[in-house]
Amino acid sequence: MKILKTYLLLASATLFLTGFSWGLGSDPCKEALEIAGTLNSLRDEALMRQAEAKITSQCPDGAAAHFVNALQQERISNFDGAIEEYRRSLQQAPSFARASGNLGLLYAQKGMTDDASVQLARGLASIQNPYYHKAMARILATQKVYPLAAYHYTEAGRELTTDASIFIGLAEVFTALSQPDKAQQEYRRALVADPASAPAHIGITAIYLQRGEVDKALEQLKRGEVAAPQNREIHLMLADIYKNKGDAKLTDYHLLLGGKSKLAQAVQNPATQDGVSGVDKEIGSLKASIKERPEDTLSYEKLGHIYRAAGKDAEAIDAYREAEHRNSTNSDVYLNLGILYEKKGQIDEAAVAYKRAISVNPNGAEAHLRLGDIRFSRGLFQDAVEQYSAFLKVRPESPDIHLKLGRIYAKSKESELAIASYNSVLTYSPNDGDANREIAALYAQKGDNEKALLHYKKALEIQKNDSEARTALISMYVKNKQYDEIMILLKETVELNPDDPVNHYKLGLIYDFKKEYESAAGSYKKAIELKPDNARALNALGRLYMKTGRLPEAKETLEAAKKADPSMEETTVLLNNIRDEFNPEPRKITKGKKGKTKKSKKSSKSSKSTKSAGAAKTTPAAAKTAPAGAKATAVPKAKP
Repeated sequence: MKILKTYLLLASATLFLTGFSWGLGSDPCKEALEIAGTLNSLRDEALMRQAEAKITSQCPDGAAAHFVNALQQERISNFDGAIEEYRRSLQQAPSFARASGNLGLLYAQKGMTDDASVQLARGLASIQNPYYHKAMARILATQKVYPLAAYHYTEAGRELTTDASIFIGLAEVFTALSQPDKAQQEYRRALVADPASAPAHIGITAIYLQRGEVDKALEQLKRGEVAAPQNREIHLMLADIYKNKGDAKLTDYHLLLGGKSKLAQAVQNPATQDGVSGVDKEIGSLKASIKERPEDTLSYEKLGHIYRAAGKDAEAIDAYREAEHRNSTNSDVYLNLGILYEKKGQIDEAAVAYKRAISVNPNGAEAHLRLGDIRFSRGLFQDAVEQYSAFLKVRPESPDIHLKLGRIYAKSKESELAIASYNSVLTYSPNDGDANREIAALYAQKGDNEKALLHYKKALEIQKNDSEARTALISMYVKNKQYDEIMILLKETVELNPDDPVNHYKLGLIYDFKKEYESAAGSYKKAIELKPDNARALNALGRLYMKTGRLPEAKETLEAAKKADPSMEETTVLLNNIRDEFNPEPRKITKGKKGKTKKSKKSSKSSKSTKSAGAAKTTPAAAKTAPAGAKATAVPKAKP
């Protein structure tokens, strides 16, 4: 199959890059510019190089060739050279949107925000490129034009779903607009994209602190510490909370890791006295102590902490291992050792270190959580459940870990345990959209439609553009024949995604079913406007015209549907019905002794019978809405 795909790709590329004109006339520069506009869609490097060579050979001094030169300059990080080539391209083809957008990205990269916004706007006028949206959003956010920044971040996030920085930027915009709930929601989306995103953890913590929810802030910071152990801002925020709680030991510990303790400041700013820094003196003092007392475990522990604070991971590992060999009873030694091993990618060693930390301190939540994450990443779900459960015994107010457990149970089809875990999430975080949607699906599987509907509705209250919850809710309403509720949801869907032709088509079907034909026609037409070859919408509109007696328009629309999708059987049936109306087949009449034969009499009776049957099949809607004198037409049922 892979070989076949490759062959087809190469075959299409050969057609694309050979002398075939593709309907662009005889102007080679125009053809080159058309090809240049499609370069971004080529993922195969060899095909990209062939296309670029084709462009430069066809029109070596044209706008497309300068555009190719700009791309090549970008690849070797010659951004000034790329800017110059994009400018030359636009001098010859001012409306070349791809060149404008790319130039805007480079201007933004260089901090030339005014020039960048102009070029990005020109690019976005023709191309909905997510990178252009992202760059424009950043510029507008800096200029405090928050509503427009939010729009561009949202558009960028539709495609760049794994780019946490987009959701963090959107969260910061909502924070500036004094909308903390929306900000928190976007920070959580950032964590889905990148669980180790320190800015997302910090942002959620800041919202909790603003609300005075200190315990929730502390739990979020602890999760942030686990995800990004080297982030100093997280440690400093932890130090502030522990200071307010009166825990001097943990305050000093996190100040050390945050770079604000006396020792840490000495590490960052090694002021010397007689040519020796304070850190070096402390390290020298500890080494001297170790030399005098080689079994002094505490000195090795302190030495490991100093090296870790200074970012000297290898030396920190050596010191911690020496403390480990001397059977240190300090669980932080093993926890920190595991974190350092993870940082180096030595996962097996990290797992051993976390297990040792747990044996020393069974209530060490961080070690349980980190070991659980390792087990989860390796598909050892039962072991992961064991560690997460141990973590939750110490820190039950951790909705994200309850959510992980719920997903593991759901995946293993232990629905009762999954529902219990999701309910725990909702106890601590009732506005968690994922938990509401996922528990709703479990209730639906059990046949508990009342609870399923309740949670799907809640998910949509939290996140209006939750398409999965919306689709599931519509499906449930269809089964229950709750058409008014379906219409409300579909109207909201159209408002949220006005450029999606499928949504307009579905809304048209509901209007059609409720016999609101004018509104139905409007929805079908909008779907066709957005996608002119939308066969299903064309078919539905043609069927609607038949029901309302507008046969010429029905014929034209159904023929367009047939052209868009020749395989649609319903379209063929409808067209045949119309042709029967316009061109009734003449019946052959033969004269006998009395002017008619027995056969012709039978034919006449058959004709009357056929007319009677046809009239019986006519839909009530068509009969009521057809104009005077128009003949009612049998219309098959719609196929959504």
